[in-house]
Amino acid sequence: MTSGEAVRLRIEELCRENKITVNKLATMSGITQSTLNNIVSGRNRSTTIGTIQKICDGLGMTIQEFFESNLFDHLEQELR
Repeated sequence: MTSGEAVRLRIEELCRENKITVNKLATMSGITQSTLNNIVSGRNRSTTIGTIQKICDGLGMTIQEFFESNLFDHLEQELR
């Protein structure tokens, strides 16, 4: 799994846990719906740490908590 895929899956997981839609998360985070939809759909595979920080702020969590998931345990090397 790539880091982009892991971020996408983590966002979906957090939306399920918080019983919110991706669009609701965008509103809570101050991110445009199109940006978040591009991340979740896989069109954007290189989410910035700034965007992840906004998502965390919207959910009231730390970046450390965001990355505390088994999804990030065995990422593929992305050097090409």
